[in-house]
Amino acid sequence: MIDRAAISAAQQRLSAQQDFIRATPLMRLGGAALGVDCKEVWLKLEHLQIGGSFKARGMLNRLLAQPLPASGVIIASGGNAGIATAAAAQALGARCEVFVPEVSPEAKRARLRSLGAEVVVHGATYSEALQACLERQQATGALLTHAYDQPEVVAGAGTLALEIEAQAGALPDSLLVSVGGGGLIGGVAAWVAGRAEVVALEPERAPTLHAARQVGAPVDVEVGGVAADSLGARRIGAIAWEVAQRHVQRSLLVSDEAIRDAQRWLWRELKLAVEPAAALGLAALHSGVYRPGPQETVGLIVCGANCDPSTLA
Repeated sequence: MIDRAAISAAQQRLSAQQDFIRATPLMRLGGAALGVDCKEVWLKLEHLQIGGSFKARGMLNRLLAQPLPASGVIIASGGNAGIATAAAAQALGARCEVFVPEVSPEAKRARLRSLGAEVVVHGATYSEALQACLERQQATGALLTHAYDQPEVVAGAGTLALEIEAQAGALPDSLLVSVGGGGLIGGVAAWVAGRAEVVALEPERAPTLHAARQVGAPVDVEVGGVAADSLGARRIGAIAWEVAQRHVQRSLLVSDEAIRDAQRWLWRELKLAVEPAAALGLAALHSGVYRPGPQETVGLIVCGANCDPSTLA
């Protein structure tokens, strides 16, 4: 069970690590500045977090909450969770091993190596990398950090929503949240707990939560497309699924074309260099997949910056 108490506890744990975790800026713009017919859009600039994504919160919370064995930590990740785990392990002086799928970009692999992690490339998809990681963990006894489906990881992600509320003194009317395995939306929705509308956004080619809602239970889906490296989980996490059933009102799908357009718009107009997963919120607004009311305040979580700069041109 992830609730506001668990997230508050995570915030207290992380607040003692101010040299590692950043309080990222909250940019508040009139809707017209983003070409959106609404009162205001809030952009939580979590791509400026340590490691370039929100994942730092959950990964460090996991490492701080558990004893660290001599064999260190191990994780399977499309990139961002691995980067966050490697950065946290480096800060704590622990060994780190990261299994990545073949779809992970070289930019993320290079970043992992620069943080001292041993990188193992295995399998075409995240699920295949995860299976190899689990086998390795059994052999070494390293602390397993899951990319999105552990209580400490989800609670750590939830501190992002806590921070938005603290910075603004209130929550926005709606929060548009990108979904892969569901760690971010699980934490955000658990903190919001019905006090604002939480809307799940997924690429059309990676619809883990959307597919689960259609059949009433988590199911495997085929994944691909421009955001597969960070939103490429084949099944929604068990924690996120439980939280989403109580606190997520809508699940919407966004096309790859709209995601790329929004990613380039953010660079061209706001000089925000972000990965495709971070552009889903704006993509939903610009494409009309999500239509806010004229007096609505919409929150977007700009969740990651680990992209190939050449894709922004």
